[in-house]
Amino acid sequence: MRICFRMVIFEQNISIQIMIKTFSVIGCILMMLLAKTGFSQNGKDTILLLNGNVVVGTVIDTINGITSLKNPKDSLKNIIIENDRIFSISNPQGESVLYVFDSIIGNEFTIDEMRYFIKGEQDAEKGFKPRCAFWTNMLLGAAGAVTGSFLCPIPPFAFTALSGLPKVKIKHKTVSNMEYLTHDAYIMGYERVARKKRKTHSLAGGGIGIGVGLGTFFILRSTNNEF
Repeated sequence: MRICFRMVIFEQNISIQIMIKTFSVIGCILMMLLAKTGFSQNGKDTILLLNGNVVVGTVIDTINGITSLKNPKDSLKNIIIENDRIFSISNPQGESVLYVFDSIIGNEFTIDEMRYFIKGEQDAEKGFKPRCAFWTNMLLGAAGAVTGSFLCPIPPFAFTALSGLPKVKIKHKTVSNMEYLTHDAYIMGYERVARKKRKTHSLAGGGIGIGVGLGTFFILRSTNNEF
């Protein structure tokens, strides 16, 4: 009787262990499925990048340090984005924040601070207009190139390099929420994009000015030769 009783207990223990392992496997499979189906499958996933840009599409998965989403222009190809470039992924079910506050890898801002930083980037991208840098360098480039000198590109390029140094003046009409101005992270994000736009617009203005100046130089020279 004792042997039979022990055998019954032994068989029950084995059955319990098998059930535990089975449920563990099923749990892992369900978690994997949830990880893949936790994103919208109707094209409404919104990926917010750390540079303020937004990508809308259907996320396939976010494994191995990358996020894959369907390419709306080519169904046979996927768009790949590194997860360290992403702040969050949102859909009707909610928001999943991928950004991690970790100074060791260079993420100096907390999650809330990074939100303000991105808001600053977006407001500057939308509202900051570096017209002064564009027109000033255009005139500088044209004035140098109209002389026909081989050194004419130097002043515009030097101006472009220095255009990011002056302090950025944030106009209130370009701020989506005045409360943001009380946060240093927002101001830093705004200034980062504003200085970048200054340089790119300044470079474009200088290039156009050089083109106009050289065109004027050759026209004047050909006119003088005719006479």
